[in-house]
Amino acid sequence: MSPIAAESGPAHPTLRGASIALGVMDGVHLGHQAVVADARAAAQRLGAPAAAAVFEPHPRHYFDPSAPPFRLQSPGQRSRALAGLGLDGVIELSFGSALAALTKDEFVAAELVGRLGIRHVSVGADFRFGKGRAGDVADLKAAGDTHGFSVGILPEVLKNGERVSSTLIRGHVAAGRMQEAAALLTRPWSLEGVVATGDQRGRTLGFATANTELGDYIRPRFGIYAVRVDVGDGALRPGVASCGVRPMWKTDQPMLETHLFDFAGDLYGKRIEVQMIGFLRGEQVFGDIDALVAQMRRDAEAAKTLLSRPG
Repeated sequence: MSPIAAESGPAHPTLRGASIALGVMDGVHLGHQAVVADARAAAQRLGAPAAAAVFEPHPRHYFDPSAPPFRLQSPGQRSRALAGLGLDGVIELSFGSALAALTKDEFVAAELVGRLGIRHVSVGADFRFGKGRAGDVADLKAAGDTHGFSVGILPEVLKNGERVSSTLIRGHVAAGRMQEAAALLTRPWSLEGVVATGDQRGRTLGFATANTELGDYIRPRFGIYAVRVDVGDGALRPGVASCGVRPMWKTDQPMLETHLFDFAGDLYGKRIEVQMIGFLRGEQVFGDIDALVAQMRRDAEAAKTLLSRPG
């Protein structure tokens, strides 16, 4: 089933009385997937629908609107990833002044019981809720006993001895460690955006690019990447991308400029999703355009080699 988003008001009728996985779930990584699996298992036991209830925007945006971009996913990417785990729907809990002001007891009564009518909720062991993050999993368990819903508390998930978290994955992305990020996400980290009209400099150099803004995404390490791109038809096309401020021309805002191999379609105005498969090199300044073009050709070959490797 396609995700069902309910940003305000009561939950969609088909999701009332659901078993829910609750949290921000930025990334839908291995830890989040464990929480979803617990909610689905409870749903089967109860004969209830299974859903995710996620906060949007990210609470960090609300409490610190000037914070540098840090999101791992757009809301749409998160909903699609959650739907791919076999849920019946995704409910967005609008995080603003009203929700932030709710005490832990008010949050349970108004949102979980009143609005959603949940029968079960699954959360990570570090889940906090209510004004000032006053509520913890013990409070949630006690609230479940009072209101008649069960609570699943999932222990942390470890990978190579480290706790899997969105913070850990952000660190990998910021350092250009895309394989490590993908291992924790169970899929390549990707950015989606609408292709904008640029200065078309790449076209004159023989490398036409689809240019997209980085928006709220965490900034990956600036440089050149091997990528795979969905241009909206579900197919993944190989390519090479430059992410950064183009030091040869010193642009103010970082951009993602993606060149697809053997592709001649018009992508202006279309939404594309770019999977960042592997980091090739950092940004550089070249002595002249010929040196730049020669390096771009080497980058393209390096990207093809990396993308041809199994796994």
